Amino acid sequence: MKELFPISPRIREEAAAAEAQCAPIFQQIDQVAEYNSNKVLEAFIHHRVSEACLKGSTGYGYDDMGRDTLDKVFARVFGCEAALVRHNFVSGTHALVTALFGVLRPGDRLVACTGKPYDTLEEAIGIRGHGQGSLTDFGVEYTQLELLGDGTPDLEAIAKAASYAKMIYIQRSRGYSLRPSLSVETIGRIAQAAKAVNPDVIVMVDNCYGEFVEEQEPTQVGADLVAGSLIKNPGGGIAPTGGYIAGREDLVELCAGRLTCPGMGREVGCTLEMLRPLYQGFFFAPTVVASALKTAVFAAALCSRLGFTVTPAWDEPRTDIIQSVLLGNDKRLIAFCQGIQKGSPVDSFVSPEPWDMPGYDSKVIMAAGAFTLGASIELSADAPLREPYAAWLQGGLTYPTGKTGVLLAVQSMADQGLLEAQ
Repeated sequence: MKELFPISPRIREEAAAAEAQCAPIFQQIDQVAEYNSNKVLEAFIHHRVSEACLKGSTGYGYDDMGRDTLDKVFARVFGCEAALVRHNFVSGTHALVTALFGVLRPGDRLVACTGKPYDTLEEAIGIRGHGQGSLTDFGVEYTQLELLGDGTPDLEAIAKAASYAKMIYIQRSRGYSLRPSLSVETIGRIAQAAKAVNPDVIVMVDNCYGEFVEEQEPTQVGADLVAGSLIKNPGGGIAPTGGYIAGREDLVELCAGRLTCPGMGREVGCTLEMLRPLYQGFFFAPTVVASALKTAVFAAALCSRLGFTVTPAWDEPRTDIIQSVLLGNDKRLIAFCQGIQKGSPVDSFVSPEPWDMPGYDSKVIMAAGAFTLGASIELSADAPLREPYAAWLQGGLTYPTGKTGVLLAVQSMADQGLLEAQ
């Protein structure tokens, strides 16, 4: 590789040592990927996926066998009753908001139990901005519970809130924060604590960045609804757009009525020529997620060896694909992201700069030279330009190219005199 990319000998030495120490973690990641790959294969076989399922429909989409079978495949893999997998979800946020508006009614109370939700949900809920048709505009009440000092959920407060809540909302991933992401086991404890007080409370999980990281999904441990994006984990780097909602049959049907209209729900919605990449992406997803996890683990090991604080640590259990690297100032942060861009297969020649991105309350820099615009399962790094000037790294369609992207990010800081250990 030293003949292909200009990486300094010092960084190469640290990278070799980092990769060696990661070997046992890589083996664990491969074991999870093998299990999840076979779980997906079993679902394809069980639901008799055929060539006919890969064909699209037009118009109203009545009796679209491929669409309906894909819903069943997702539901079986996620261990739940039903799923709504559609290419016309424009983002993960769209899928989440469709679920929230589909289930909640005026006077209901939504309780976010993992602190402030992801930035792009603030206006949808009504935390920030007014008069935009948010949940609070429509009379849904909102309560926010903070995590405990160690980053774990406050189960006692959650149990109290469940007594008056319609929905307990969990964000599995850390978002633009440094708190730990939540394991499926922890999500199960939240669901158990809430339902012990109020069996009717709906537990919903923002599952973005977490699919296939563990052997179970939140719907297998008590969550009633999960939602996410197909240009993240479950699209396997092949799905060009879309999202999903999965969980209880009655709740998924309510969500479908919100996406289309009441009375039609899942029965309509043509799939055009989109089914083949959605099926194929889901099939590849467990191994692609494994590549992203290995890239994150390697990045954590290398950056910590170079003196940077990382979270999670290279040997900590992983519950999502995101790796945070605290870079200390805006110059390092920008240089790091520009280096990630240099290691991208698409648009490697451009240089990302901070900008006022819709849905965020501060300038954001995003490095993502991806085959699919905004696909977080492909190697990318992004961050708001604010304290603690951390880069949130995620993705990597293959581990070898993900590793190279990380090396180029470190080299970019070194080239600008921003890395002490050159």
